[in-house]
Amino acid sequence: MPAIFTTKDFWGGVMLIAIGAASIVIASDYPLGTARRMGPGYFPIMLGVTLILFGLFLVVQGIRKREAIEGSWSLRALVVLPLSLALFGVLMDRAGFIPALAVLIFGSAAAGTEFKIGEVALLTLVLTIFAVVVFIWGLGLPYPLLAGF
Repeated sequence: MPAIFTTKDFWGGVMLIAIGAASIVIASDYPLGTARRMGPGYFPIMLGVTLILFGLFLVVQGIRKREAIEGSWSLRALVVLPLSLALFGVLMDRAGFIPALAVLIFGSAAAGTEFKIGEVALLTLVLTIFAVVVFIWGLGLPYPLLAGF
């Protein structure tokens, strides 16, 4: 395998290019509008273009630097991260925003190798309070904080 395919910047750039292209393709049926009167397709298309530009920059950096990917795959992360994300989706309807977000943050932290229960509990508390203030109270998203309340 050529050395270019083992660089982290190269693969990070490829991922950004793919996500940007997908954003543009999905939003291509939406009216674009102008910068002054943006249509529903304006933001996703501009975001896609920006992601592609950043992706191209990373690909070039990967070709120039040749910094190899180090480490190995973590089975725990491959299982726990998608599971915590799926539990977030399930718990949003059944338990409410606060428990769902707490499970997501706690599960995401548990996927790492440096998990410390005290630090994760504090991080979960702070991020959950911040998310409630921003998304529920600030933006007014219609999610119940706790199911039944």
